[in-house]
Amino acid sequence: MSAPRDTAAPSTGTHAAPSSGRPADGHEWARRYARRLIATDLLAVAWAVIGTQLLWFGFERAELATREEQRDMSIDYTSISIVLIAAWMAVLAMFGTRDPRIVGTGSIEYKRIADAAFRLFGIVAIIAFLFQLDLARGYILIGFPLGLIALLASRWIWRQWLIAERAHGRYTARAVIVGTPRSATALAAELASKPEAGFRVVGACLLGAADTRSAPWDPPLPTGAGLESLEKLLESTDADTVVVTSTDELPADRMRELSWSLEPGRHHLVVAPNLADIAGPRIHMRPVAGLPLMHIEMPRYEGAQRFSKKAFDFVGALVIVASLSPLLAAIAIVVKLSSPGPVLYRQERIGRDGEAFPMFKFRSMKVDADSELERLLREQGTGDTPLFKVRDDPRVTKVGRVLRRYSLDELPQLFNVLRGEMSLVGPRPQREAEVALYDAAAARRLNVLPGLTGLWQVSGRSNLSWEQAIRLDLYYVENWSMTGDLVILWRTLRAVVRSEGAF
Repeated sequence: MSAPRDTAAPSTGTHAAPSSGRPADGHEWARRYARRLIATDLLAVAWAVIGTQLLWFGFERAELATREEQRDMSIDYTSISIVLIAAWMAVLAMFGTRDPRIVGTGSIEYKRIADAAFRLFGIVAIIAFLFQLDLARGYILIGFPLGLIALLASRWIWRQWLIAERAHGRYTARAVIVGTPRSATALAAELASKPEAGFRVVGACLLGAADTRSAPWDPPLPTGAGLESLEKLLESTDADTVVVTSTDELPADRMRELSWSLEPGRHHLVVAPNLADIAGPRIHMRPVAGLPLMHIEMPRYEGAQRFSKKAFDFVGALVIVASLSPLLAAIAIVVKLSSPGPVLYRQERIGRDGEAFPMFKFRSMKVDADSELERLLREQGTGDTPLFKVRDDPRVTKVGRVLRRYSLDELPQLFNVLRGEMSLVGPRPQREAEVALYDAAAARRLNVLPGLTGLWQVSGRSNLSWEQAIRLDLYYVENWSMTGDLVILWRTLRAVVRSEGAF
């Protein structure tokens, strides 16, 4: 492989020795993983299709009903099941459901599986109509949903296994980052914090810096200065992926030379644009005059989307309140008997567009606890941060600690949702004093209704810093979707059961 020309200083970094026993093709793991997915996909589809046939027709031979002129043509459902299984496996392959770039993280893998199932269902319906085949409706209407559920369940199980493997550095793409010290270290830290994404940074090719030791790598990484060091880095680290993060340092002709220098089938080129916290559905690629233009849709909080969210919130809160009414009554009795004071704690919080509203909680502290907050925050050293949380809070009652551990004190906010003041999912509402400390970015939290739960609650809860929490909240505000809300609600249930990060 010939490296592209560069005028930067020669490599000054330390290079690691090639790892022993690693195959020449770094993506061998993808083929091994895909073979396992093929096996379980086949089991899931066969179980659904053959199981539906046995459920609908029993063990007796059943033939397909055809037109009068086709009576001499005998087609039994066993043959149809075999063809259907083969066709289902084919569309799963055609839709790229085992693509190593989508497995292990995100929703694209699941969307492609669902899309393949719906397309196959449509093809079967069209064929049955054109050839006037009287397929049993139950056979089709049970088999397809059952197969889709089995496929999604098996892929979810595999994903949990893959995430665990990637946390130990296995089943990942070995990546060398190309960029300035600042952009390269930022991207390396981001990828290290999300091992489930499947990138393991094994080296860095730094641009615009003669001294590669100036980059604060933790842990230390093999580095090189200038593109001329890239070839040696790829060989010494057995890397199979090049991630470019500073396109300003690489004009179009240099990027083209870089792509030509990589070995087809062995190396992959990934470009990380200077965009942060923008979800895939908002990004659209459009080639114009040989340039890959990226269109970014602006977030909108009106029209059908707002109506659907409000309807979902109202119906969901109503169902939850009706289901948990015995629990709500029991908690109210326990709070009343445990310590003097009211059952409910009411506090003014700031909602959408800066409007104040009374937020309800089961009382978990002693009476007049708010009068001690300023002193406790000052002693803790967090009075100037818009996240007024006190660790080992002495104001919390014994019953309150249990309620807070499992977030049961938040349940009365379901009535705030019914009143239209809150949503089931959204940024958590904060006090007026906290909102007063917002900068321009944090103020965007107020563009949507505050939520009973939110993205940062299911990503670490109170263990997160304010900077981490605000970044997650802004990601939610900018990329809201109904599917995302359902995922957050499911993750909330898991986080509450595990009682992680609550205080």
